[in-house]
Amino acid sequence: MFSRLIYRNAKRSRKENFIYFATLITAVASFYIILSLGKQDVILFLKEFESDAIDKLLAQMPIVYLFALFLLFFLVLFANRYQLIRRSKEFGLYLMLGTRKERLIRGLLAEGFVTSVLALIGGLLIGVFLAEIISLTVSRFVGQGIIGHQISLSVSAIFFTIIGFLFIQFIALIILGGRLFHQEVHQLLYGQMDKKQDMGHVKGNILHILAGSILLGVAYWIVLYRFMDFAGPLLFAALALGSLGTILFMRGFGKLLGLLASLSERKSTKGLRTFTLRQFQENVANKSASVAVTSILITLSIILITNGASTMIGLESVFTRSSSLYDFTVNGDNQRVEQFLTSEKMVPYVEDLNLLEIGKMKYRDERGEDDSPLSLVDWSKLREQIIMALPSNYKEQILSGEMQGYSISSDNPEALNLFGVLEIDAKSPYLIPESSYNGLLKAIGEKPLNLHSDEIALYFNPDFMPMDDPESLPVLDRILERAAEEGQSLMSIHDQAIYIRPSTPMRGLVADRSVQIHSAFIVPEPMFEQLLNKETYMTYWNFRIPQKLQDEQGLMKPMMEARDLLTSSGFVFESYLQNFGRKLFYVVAGSYTTLYMGFLFLVIACTVLALQFLTQMKQTGGRYATLSMLGAKRNQMKRSMHRQVLWTFLLPVSLACVSGAVGIRAMISFVMIRIEDNALLYPIAFAFACIVIATMAIYGVAVARTADHEIDKLRWKPNID
Repeated sequence: MFSRLIYRNAKRSRKENFIYFATLITAVASFYIILSLGKQDVILFLKEFESDAIDKLLAQMPIVYLFALFLLFFLVLFANRYQLIRRSKEFGLYLMLGTRKERLIRGLLAEGFVTSVLALIGGLLIGVFLAEIISLTVSRFVGQGIIGHQISLSVSAIFFTIIGFLFIQFIALIILGGRLFHQEVHQLLYGQMDKKQDMGHVKGNILHILAGSILLGVAYWIVLYRFMDFAGPLLFAALALGSLGTILFMRGFGKLLGLLASLSERKSTKGLRTFTLRQFQENVANKSASVAVTSILITLSIILITNGASTMIGLESVFTRSSSLYDFTVNGDNQRVEQFLTSEKMVPYVEDLNLLEIGKMKYRDERGEDDSPLSLVDWSKLREQIIMALPSNYKEQILSGEMQGYSISSDNPEALNLFGVLEIDAKSPYLIPESSYNGLLKAIGEKPLNLHSDEIALYFNPDFMPMDDPESLPVLDRILERAAEEGQSLMSIHDQAIYIRPSTPMRGLVADRSVQIHSAFIVPEPMFEQLLNKETYMTYWNFRIPQKLQDEQGLMKPMMEARDLLTSSGFVFESYLQNFGRKLFYVVAGSYTTLYMGFLFLVIACTVLALQFLTQMKQTGGRYATLSMLGAKRNQMKRSMHRQVLWTFLLPVSLACVSGAVGIRAMISFVMIRIEDNALLYPIAFAFACIVIATMAIYGVAVARTADHEIDKLRWKPNID
């Protein structure tokens, strides 16, 4: 009999408080997804290239999990308070019928256990399904053929999800049982007396709004203009000021809502306008702290989801080769490496095999006044032409000696980046023989350079030098073409006039990072041998996977097979897979955790708003019965309640949108959120905005329907409609 009662009560409780039960299922699913991250295909794939970074990422997941449990614990406590208010009369009747408090609390714990088990089953099923969908989706984004997908079930994720969830549920139910144990029968039957509504004075409320607005303004100013000055401490101050400002603003605004009712031109009860405003005011004014907290959570949610979405937009750059050309770069003894790469087992994987030779130019034999080595390069005429091409403000700073350091950035004019790179590199430039670069040009279908003995080409690495088009540098090409027309030499090497070839296509020299240079001189073979500092001489063998093999099997499968063969050979090598894996890791690490926490904050905020409204609805349910006695119709009261739900959600969301916009603007300014003119930007941003709006709409509709049900349960006088 007792077990049937427990099961029936648990079933009724889930039905009447479906919002809370659905949130528990969502929380369980999210716990499993974040804990099973290590079993997902994309993580297993990345472990082969970024094992240390992946281990660090997975090491942070328990922290994220514990933080999520911490937040959910307070949500469960808040929900249990609503449960106690909603079922207080039921508990009081049990006690009047002779049920001992200990037995009642055991029954409450049993009901909670049944609900928790059902939430666990539903959440784990959804979590396993979503984890597989996420894994398949990311794998598909990465490209078919990369990973042979296998359904994976993380036993450890299931175990820790169950343990953590049941633990916080047990602690929360113990606290609820303690509250129930210390309440008397009359308190449960008739409820506690309503607290006196303290609406304060108009002047005091206006001061609260002004103080809150000022604190929010200061927080916004810090975030927008002083965010990076003191980093952590100043960011903490901005968060503290913003949170306090939000609380004060909500407190003052909520208590001033009564003015809208008292100053209303329609002072009649038509449409229950005054009643609606008073109910909304009471819900906000006396719970301003929790309303402010939900606004802060929604603000964090907006910022985190935007950050995660912008990182996900960057997923397209993972598959864009941009300046990358070669798939593999191998180091070692030239003869042995060439012999291995032309062997029978490697030939199917090798195309456009090319030897890259590189080294620095030697200095003059004599030294300068400060005993520093003197450069063989005189590029003063080219330097003058580049300075003349600079915008006037930069030109004045360089000519006056005001600019001492140079930064290479996509925000700089092209001429400034050129000047900065050559100012640093031209004294002792890297040299690349013409034959090495001609091999690269042949691989991309370009004509060879065919340099004359007194001619060179300038190379700028597009991986480190911002350029809109790797085929040309417009400012430099104009300078060089004008000099060629005039027959003018802009540079000399070892006191010999040198002419510079314009419009040289730029590509990455190696597969990944083994050659990290900004610029180099491409020179004829005799000049390379004559000017090379032999102590800096290095060689690299580059090759690509044949296009025919890519068409048949895709790029990644033959790359991984070639990687395995190179690994067994013992040669030091790098591959495009490392670059690919590194980019993919940044996307995964930057989007998984931020999107997870963003949606968790959103769900918690919506649930708190929903339960807070339903709690007030339960406490003030008698007012609707009184309205019916005064002639109000059922539909009127439901419309009034629907407006209250709408305003209850809109108030914290409105302030959160302002704060979130400020936070997003600051993160864009400091390049923490990268949003570029990308074809995927608007569709993805729109999709995430729709998800956020849909989440809040679902909670709002669920609250309205639950409140409708509460109104329908009231006793109505005959023929009320």
